[in-house]
Amino acid sequence: MIKVGVFGVGHLGKFHLNNWLEIPGVKLMGFYDPHHENAKEVVEKYGLKRFTDADKLMDACDAIDVITPTQQHFPLCMQALRKGKHVFVEKPITHTIQEGRDLVNMVKEANVKFQVGHVERFNPAYLAIKHLSLQPMFIEVHRLAQFNPRGTEVSVILDLMIHDIDIILSLVKSDVKQIAASGVAVMTDTPDIANVRIEFNNGCVANLTSSRISMKKMRKMRLFQKDAYIGIDFLEKKTEIIKLKQPEDQNVFSFDMETPHGTKSIAIATPSIEPLNAIKLELQAFVDAIANNTPTIVSEIDGFLAMEVAHQILDKISSTSILV
Repeated sequence: MIKVGVFGVGHLGKFHLNNWLEIPGVKLMGFYDPHHENAKEVVEKYGLKRFTDADKLMDACDAIDVITPTQQHFPLCMQALRKGKHVFVEKPITHTIQEGRDLVNMVKEANVKFQVGHVERFNPAYLAIKHLSLQPMFIEVHRLAQFNPRGTEVSVILDLMIHDIDIILSLVKSDVKQIAASGVAVMTDTPDIANVRIEFNNGCVANLTSSRISMKKMRKMRLFQKDAYIGIDFLEKKTEIIKLKQPEDQNVFSFDMETPHGTKSIAIATPSIEPLNAIKLELQAFVDAIANNTPTIVSEIDGFLAMEVAHQILDKISSTSILV
């Protein structure tokens, strides 16, 4: 039985609580949250013990789950690592680059399991294409959200775009060559909408647009590679694959298209998407890594690299951003 303590039971923290209670082999020892209203609600609804001392909750646990504001990630993770506890922490991994570097080094020394909550890695629309040979050379991303004061303590880059940065870095097996970015602060003191172009050494180019002041929601990624186009709709949980038809492609819609190089047979596939709970999947993956002593799917290094690129983007924006 893995004993887990939850740090932060706000909006997202409650989703984590609900899922922890459904994962076998886990015992929730309690939670820590300095906000009395949040704490009172959780005690009444879940019957969980509230700890007012972070140290005591950590001492009672094998692993902790950190869903606090970003500024609190580093001190809590550091405290847990020094106690030899396994850690799951929401994205972004830390508030500053130096904190991220320090945390990566501490995880290595502590020899524990550490996972970062980049939940889109577990989105069923994305999992539906994990079996494919993905070597994208052009990526286009739109992640749009309606304005919500919750989460605005960080920029739209660290709030929304970092999800796509993480996925792109996991797909493109190449170092970043160059970044161009522009952003606008509209409702807050940090960029609320941004457009970014990332060029990689292997020639791949990624264009990303993120906004938290849109009228409609959108979470789409389009991958273009030599043999295929793959569209992923993270919001609607849909995926489509358009590619040159191969002999093994059976039971897929196809049509012939005339090209300068002759007639090509085009296949269009829409993989079946299972109605999976991404948050539960990522927490289950963390538990499995602890139980089986295997690497976490989104490691501290993955989390740091995504945050490092995010901060490079912010540096670019700081010299060109427009304050409205």
